[in-house]
Amino acid sequence: MYKLIVRPLLFSFDPEWVHYFILNALRIVNKIPLTSWLLRRIYSYENSVLEKELFGIKFKNPVGLAAGFDKNGKYISELSNLGFGFIEIGTITPNPQPGNPKKRLFRVQNDLAIINRLGINNDGSEVCAERLKKNKTDVIIGGNIGKNTSTSNENADQDYIQNFETLHNYVDYFVLNVSCPNVSNFTKLQDVEFLKKLIPQLKKINSSKSKKKPILIKISPDLNKDQLDETINLILSENLDGIIATNTTTSRENLITKKSEIEEIGNGGLSGQPLKEKSTEVIRYISKKTNGKLPIIGVGGIMTAKDAMEKLEAGADLIQIYTGFIYSGPSIVKNINKLISKK
Repeated sequence: MYKLIVRPLLFSFDPEWVHYFILNALRIVNKIPLTSWLLRRIYSYENSVLEKELFGIKFKNPVGLAAGFDKNGKYISELSNLGFGFIEIGTITPNPQPGNPKKRLFRVQNDLAIINRLGINNDGSEVCAERLKKNKTDVIIGGNIGKNTSTSNENADQDYIQNFETLHNYVDYFVLNVSCPNVSNFTKLQDVEFLKKLIPQLKKINSSKSKKKPILIKISPDLNKDQLDETINLILSENLDGIIATNTTTSRENLITKKSEIEEIGNGGLSGQPLKEKSTEVIRYISKKTNGKLPIIGVGGIMTAKDAMEKLEAGADLIQIYTGFIYSGPSIVKNINKLISKK
């Protein structure tokens, strides 16, 4: 029903507008008595075999919502009713920023993909922290943090530190987004020298807190083997808690959609089915390189339950979805968990 009726209707509207329309509609619907319970009954699937403990956190199931869907932590309660084991908010920056000019979100329907150049639009860490204080759900929350566009790369570490301090009490784990392709010079932060400067500072702050929070790094799928090796070695040497593989890609290889249509859309990060194989290969490489000892959250091109299993079999411990949630509908979460429980 979703793919035949609901999706064509939703896809007849502007992608960014309809995204927030649906989230706001979901919020209104959840205020109706018993609706939250009904949604959980329809979309959640609970089984003790799905439970996973990773970097000191117990996840009720391994299927998470990737960063970017709920940038500001406004819809955690509503989204948690759809069966997710964890929700990652962000990317969050210290100061609010509007992001890039619209139009900045594009469907590539023939390829089951999305191109976005949103530019890390968000409300800022102070506003998000105040919002998270009111969170009454028990869902695991990840905080994906980055720098403001106006902050120079030389001073970027201070933005990450400010985010880390502001959000520390309100998220269960942190993700350092140093691989966003939608902000000028942002991917240069993935350079090992910058991370060597930043990570010890965050670890020092973490150690001063009553409860340490896991720190992960989100990497680009476009790294070459040498860059990937450098990043893995740094994570291991600094005893970070894990890695998220991968972010969106700048590549436009092997697309069915006409080249002229893709060129008309312009730059941005590509997500969805075309990213599936590339992200899986990165996961497999990391897993083999670290003998499966480095926790991996796999994301990129998970459009079906079978795709999710491929990520897990490649070495991912947890997975996240975003574009697959849009193209396949909310039932994808339950379908993935059901398939995992049968293995």
